[in-house]
Amino acid sequence: MIAVRDEDPERPWDPLGTWWPETHPGLVGVRDARAGGAWLAADPAASRLAVLLNREDDGTLPDDAALSRGTLPLASAAGESLDAAPRTRGFNLLEIDASGSRVVSWDGVARRATGLAPGTHMIAHDDVDDPQTARITAWLPEFAVAGTGAATEGGWWHEWLAVIDRSAALAATDDRAIIRDHRHIGIPTLSLLVCVASVGPDGVDVRCAPLPAPGTWGPLAF
Repeated sequence: MIAVRDEDPERPWDPLGTWWPETHPGLVGVRDARAGGAWLAADPAASRLAVLLNREDDGTLPDDAALSRGTLPLASAAGESLDAAPRTRGFNLLEIDASGSRVVSWDGVARRATGLAPGTHMIAHDDVDDPQTARITAWLPEFAVAGTGAATEGGWWHEWLAVIDRSAALAATDDRAIIRDHRHIGIPTLSLLVCVASVGPDGVDVRCAPLPAPGTWGPLAF
């Protein structure tokens, strides 16, 4: 798995670490320092990993009733069951374990779980492999062709990073871009970091690297 995180650069966050020793011992993740939850969380001993993406919802949940979505990756990585009707804004939650992977989606009305068949998939803020998402239409075929099996000097993720490198020729404001800048549409989020992870019976290997600057692609050190 490779994941790119988009967030407001002014919102503080903590890099990959064991930030929840009292509530979730053994979990590692990228923590939202403001709300205390996670964008990505993993339990290496249990071979579980979860990554959160925001998704549009029906907008009926009042602000003062909404819980932080950052609790969801922690619960998933810890093996806890998610509520049938979460009291959060909409989300896509990618859940991976040694047996496979799925995406749990919530739009404020219904929760859906989509199992991922063997192969290469891509998800943003709508459905899995959604052809209406410009970056998926543009780059999923290239990720599918790129190999991940052979060990390379740059790591198994080397060829996938090469796809992102080619995508970075686009402006970060382009709908097809993977490395993004949303300020032109009134949203203060830019791409901030990249994580790579492999999950299997022997555990989870997860590594993260910040981008050189928000919304700017460049060499990464995982």
